[in-house]
Amino acid sequence: MPTTADKRATFRKLHAEGCFVIPNPWDIGTARYLQHLGFKALATTSAGFAFSRGLADNAVPRDVMLAHIAEIVAATDLPVNADFEGGYAEAPEGVAESVRLCVETGVAGLSIEDSTGGKERPLYELDLAVARIKAARAAIDKTGGDVLLTGRAECFLVGRPDLDEVKCRLQAYAAAGADCLYAPGIRSREQIEAVVKAVAPKPVNFLMSGALGHTVTDVAALGVRRISVGGTLARVAWGALMRAAKQIASEGRFDTFAEAASHPETNGFFRDDMKAR
Repeated sequence: MPTTADKRATFRKLHAEGCFVIPNPWDIGTARYLQHLGFKALATTSAGFAFSRGLADNAVPRDVMLAHIAEIVAATDLPVNADFEGGYAEAPEGVAESVRLCVETGVAGLSIEDSTGGKERPLYELDLAVARIKAARAAIDKTGGDVLLTGRAECFLVGRPDLDEVKCRLQAYAAAGADCLYAPGIRSREQIEAVVKAVAPKPVNFLMSGALGHTVTDVAALGVRRISVGGTLARVAWGALMRAAKQIASEGRFDTFAEAASHPETNGFFRDDMKAR
């Protein structure tokens, strides 16, 4: 069983060269199945976990999210990156305290967003956003743990699809101590290349949240180091459930059950996983 230090060292090495996919489980079962498939690291998903609790994204309290992150970390031998939303605070001091608590869960990495959650002011002003990243960096450094910090520019997700602003923000977050940079919502090859070039040589995370037509090979060729899927796997599962339940409710039919994983396959995986542990 790798130690926390081992996981953090492995996670940093993954960002040094090449490109890897970091899928996002939302519970213990999905974490263990994704590990079984040979992925090299995992990341939590705030949306996927929120949906499993009957909540909207960004509505999970900090303590509940910290408990979930700790549960995922304990469930797998792989490094885990925490989708830590906006650090559960606006002031840099509050972000620092939240980050300290997140580091204590044993994560190998965590991300901090610059979105406010408000409509009139969807993003923090750049000076404050930078101060928040600096506070997160300082909190990580004080723990002595080599946790990888990802700075996120949420421009494209909050209705400000300005690539120049994205690049400016990511460059500022890199200078403030972010180890990896992330602009969820960019889609085209040109946008990806521009972001990678803007923050080089620091690694970039790309969000594959839909059928964009890119393969892992395509994205790797553009210089991306890490590909995450956010809440998409959870939404794939929800899509299957919704289609099946709607058909039962509206048509009295069960045709979609033909697409279900078999009980022997699913149960067999978990039985073997339990024995291995």
